[in-house]
Formats: sequence, structure tokens, C-alpha cells
Amino acid sequence: MNNFEFANNSLDKEYLEHEVFSELENLKEFYDSLSNLVMHWLTTGTIQIINIDSRMFSSMKGTIESIHDILKKGRINDAYSLLRKFYDLVIINLYTNLFLDNNITIDNFINNKINDWLKGKEKIPGFEKMSEYIIKSESVQELTKLIYNNGQFKGSTFEELRQRCNEHTHYFYFHNLLSNDNEIHSTKRVVQLNEFLSDLRAIFILHFSYLFSIKQNYMMSSDYIDYSDCNLEPPENCQYWVAPFIQEKFDNIIKKYRPDISNLMIEKTSMELK
Repeated sequence: MNNFEFANNSLDKEYLEHEVFSELENLKEFYDSLSNLVMHWLTTGTIQIINIDSRMFSSMKGTIESIHDILKKGRINDAYSLLRKFYDLVIINLYTNLFLDNNITIDNFINNKINDWLKGKEKIPGFEKMSEYIIKSESVQELTKLIYNNGQFKGSTFEELRQRCNEHTHYFYFHNLLSNDNEIHSTKRVVQLNEFLSDLRAIFILHFSYLFSIKQNYMMSSDYIDYSDCNLEPPENCQYWVAPFIQEKFDNIIKKYRPDISNLMIEKTSMELK
């Protein structure tokens, strides 16, 4: 049946020990740490007391945890639906930060559009409009040319990735349905996990590179605040130190899989990203 055959134990050792599971665990810890790290930063342009990005990162952590648990049960189709949710939230996070940065002035300090969304009075724009806004934003044009196909969503790897997520979410093909049945052994299951891991990393690289280009202060380690809280003089320029867990992800994912992006980020940031 097209590489499918019934078996009592459909999830073999190669599947259960796949690299995707450790990567998901690491990303869950990353977003948990990031949520805590940025909590003290105020979200300018809104009336929110707690940083809204902190809430988004916490939600991302939850989604990644759900992806991990569902993949462990062999539900690849459901995992792709959750990957699309993670992708959506990444785009929302980048869009809201850029939109606030581009539309806040001394005379208009509160952005009603984002503020009304936070209060449940207005819907956020659709995925396509938010992606277009990010791609067209002048402040991140150099990065956009590297992330997308010369600054175009169409024809980029992200168009293919989005289509894959949609195919699994809406059951466009019968094999999408079969990939959710953990009582069937598939010779393609590990191949699907390889592709899933590649898609997961692509979304993370997009998020990491844009986020820390837009909000460089989010990379800041806690040392400056820790010294101040203890009534000690912070070391000179320690406000530019990068949190170790952020540097670790930069080394292990951004540098490893997209050295072109890592070089741009090191060149453009005022933080001590190495």
C-alpha cells in the first residue's frame, strides 16, 4: 500500500530516537528562558504592563512541547498542524514588533491597532498580509534578502514550507491522512521526520534572526540587572553582553545552517554576539 504495511509496532528505534526530539526539547527550553529574560522590558506602544513578547514566547514553548508529545505518538500529520501554528505565532511576533516600531511617535505613543488586538477588539491581519509587511519593512531589508528569495515570499523555501503545513492541516492528499495513523508502519516515516526537522529549523532561524535584529536588547544577559539588584557596580559595557543560551543557539543553529545570516547579524548588532 504505497510503502505502508500493517505492523504491531510501527514506531521503531530509529523513529523514537530521531534528532527532532532533542531539538524540540532544546527549543522548548530556549523559549522558556527567553520569555523570562525579556519579561522586564516594557512593550512600547501598548498599555500592557507585562511584555507581550514574553507571553508569545511562553505560548511558543507550549506549542513546541505539544509537537514533541504528538510526534512521540507517531502523529506526524497533527504535528504539522501545530508547526503551522508555531509559524503563525512567529510571524505575529515579528509583525507586531515591526508595526509598533514603525508607527510610534511622541505625539502618538499608543498604537490603537495593536492595543485593540490585545484587548480583543480587533483581529490581527492574516498571515499573507503580515508576511508581506515584514518583507517590505526597510529596517530589515538586508536580512530579508537572505531569508527569502531575493525579498520575495513567492518561490522561496518558505512558500513550500507553508504549503506543506497547509497540506497536512487540510488533508489535501491521502498520504497526509496516513501519516497520522501510528498503527501503520511506513518506510517513509523517518524521511518525514527529517523534512519536519528541516522545516522546524527554518522557522526558528527566521524567528531568531529577525527578532534579534529588530530587538537587539532582547539578547542582553541578566548580568547588568543582577549587579544593580545587588547594589554593585556593573562591569563596564556589560549591558552589551549576550545571554549564554542565546549565544548557544546562535552557534549551534544559525552559524551551522546559515553562516551568511550569522555574519550579517554579527556585523549589524551593537551587542557582543560572537
